[in-house]
Amino acid sequence: MMSVPTDPLPLWQPTEAFCDASNLRSFMRWLWVTRELPFEDYSTLWNWSVEEPEAFWAALWEYVPIHTHTPYTRVWDQEKMPGTKWFDGATLNYGEHLLMGAVPGKPAILFQSERESLREVHWPDLKKQVAAVQQYLISAGLTAGDRVVAFLPNIPEATIGFIACSSLGIIWSSCSPDFGAGSVIERFAQIEPKVIITVDGYMYNGKPYDKRDVVAEITAAIPTLESVIYIPYLDPDASVDLKVPVTPWQEMLDLSDAEEVTITPVSFDHPLWVLYSSGTTGKPKAITHSHGGVLLEHYKYLWFHNDVKPGERFFWFSTTGWMMWNFVQASLLVGATIVLYDGSPGYPDLGILWRLAGDANIQHFGTSAPYILACLKSGIIPKEITDLNGLRSIGSTGSPLPPEGFRWVYDAVGKHIWLCSMSGGTDVCTAFVGGCPILPVYEGEIQCRALGCALYAWDDMGQPVEDELGEMVITRPMPSMPVFFWNDQDGSRLKSSYFEDYPGVWRHGDFIRVTPRGGVIIYGRSDATLNRHGVRIGTAEIYRAINMIPEVEEALIINLEHEDGRHYMPLFVKLRAGQTLSQELKDRINKALKDSYSPRHVPDEIISCPDIPFTISGKKLEAPVKKLMMGIPLSKSASLDALRNPESLDFFVHFAQTYRQKEGLT
Repeated sequence: MMSVPTDPLPLWQPTEAFCDASNLRSFMRWLWVTRELPFEDYSTLWNWSVEEPEAFWAALWEYVPIHTHTPYTRVWDQEKMPGTKWFDGATLNYGEHLLMGAVPGKPAILFQSERESLREVHWPDLKKQVAAVQQYLISAGLTAGDRVVAFLPNIPEATIGFIACSSLGIIWSSCSPDFGAGSVIERFAQIEPKVIITVDGYMYNGKPYDKRDVVAEITAAIPTLESVIYIPYLDPDASVDLKVPVTPWQEMLDLSDAEEVTITPVSFDHPLWVLYSSGTTGKPKAITHSHGGVLLEHYKYLWFHNDVKPGERFFWFSTTGWMMWNFVQASLLVGATIVLYDGSPGYPDLGILWRLAGDANIQHFGTSAPYILACLKSGIIPKEITDLNGLRSIGSTGSPLPPEGFRWVYDAVGKHIWLCSMSGGTDVCTAFVGGCPILPVYEGEIQCRALGCALYAWDDMGQPVEDELGEMVITRPMPSMPVFFWNDQDGSRLKSSYFEDYPGVWRHGDFIRVTPRGGVIIYGRSDATLNRHGVRIGTAEIYRAINMIPEVEEALIINLEHEDGRHYMPLFVKLRAGQTLSQELKDRINKALKDSYSPRHVPDEIISCPDIPFTISGKKLEAPVKKLMMGIPLSKSASLDALRNPESLDFFVHFAQTYRQKEGLT
């Protein structure tokens, strides 16, 4: 296990003025005044929030600006996972709250792309476009509960479309245009949408990608689609020839005479949107969240854990196919201006997003751990290429951020930065663990468990452990847990996804360690964890050491446990251009693993491969590669449409066949 000092020095320590000005400290003061609850520190507040969840969520409801059309009768009906019914009787609307967050004189959106310089979308124009989209949907006969899907880049029209739908109680779902046709159809067809909003194509890494053929394939394959809203984004003169009626976006706006946005009150548990699991091993799960559950959770996290304040600029690099796009929209709730970027984070160079942070005066900058590590390896120093004095926090998610990533932020970006590493998932569209403005930041460590999230590390006997590697579980319900999976009438698929191993307890599928300071370290997926002769090793440990080897661009490791007790742990490496896998390089990799961790971390073999397989959302395919090595056919090991680089699996299919033949396993 990773060696962490018993009493490490913090990389960042909030000043008393910073703590006192935080939204979290204001909430703690309010709890004392209104509830006579004197919380001395974050730990005691968190303990109360998970030990008295009814009291916590009721207090949050009262504290944040929840606007209800009818009041709730009780906080929950029962403490049961799955199946808790929250805030019964309440009617509200998530989209209405997004519009309520508007700050006079501040733009709603700042947008930049590879083709377009930074521009502003102001609230009056946004609301006018929202009203126009609503008028179109109402005239098309859509009502609350119907579905609209979007095949869109990260552009203002996606935000406008989502607000229009959610305000009417229409259920939203989106995929980014880098998805293949089969992958999009597999997702959207499950929910039987009536309308699709789409573009003709997109730009990435300086190259145009025409997707009109894919749009035609999607619309032809989903029989419930009745109309198309079309945005000629790549080419203003491009037209589409489809079998369903097409209305250009600008024509829809020009024909509208709507003056005001329409709000449709819905029940607390009314579906807001459908998100999808990665779909690497089967049909993607259509994860459905509620208006009320997401509303409460997003207020809680953006306000208290990200400390976003009215008028600040909030950015997270994402596509519309990742839950972080949905999370970005939530910053409107707390009065932020959302900053959108469409394009590659590495084009024309890795400085593009940092320059955007300076040009747009971003206060909260969100990205992924791989992007931070890519900047580290490239030697980029953001504070030398742009003015980042306005930047308050950097968020990181998507995969564990290793300690050297933490150090790089403070060395290359700024000592004043509050680094908010976080981890959560599509499953709840939030973070289970993340930032806290009144706690220090320690190297390699996520600051805290989020309020209201009863998260623990459990050992193999189902007992909580501290400062030891364990299975990440959540023992009490949260309002933003899925209300259901689409087309999962008996709930069996939802139960098998989270509650199969520990009935009534959510098993998330990560290995974690809760530190004595109350922080959390993520070690990678438990279903891809390396069980090395009875010792569990997180894949993140391996990758942390490999990240320090400059010749290696990417790596993937698995461990096979044979029936006769033998283990085989190969490490696959994709080398940088011009590099070769010499014995000297192998020795250096092995030494790094042994010196940093233990001899058990040293692989049985190091193999050079042309590419490492990733999902479209950027997750490595350890488990599918392991299945190939176990003799499971490719068709049952991975869904190719869900991959960013499906051709990369050709190498692993051949390698697995050769290995199994050599071992007499076929």
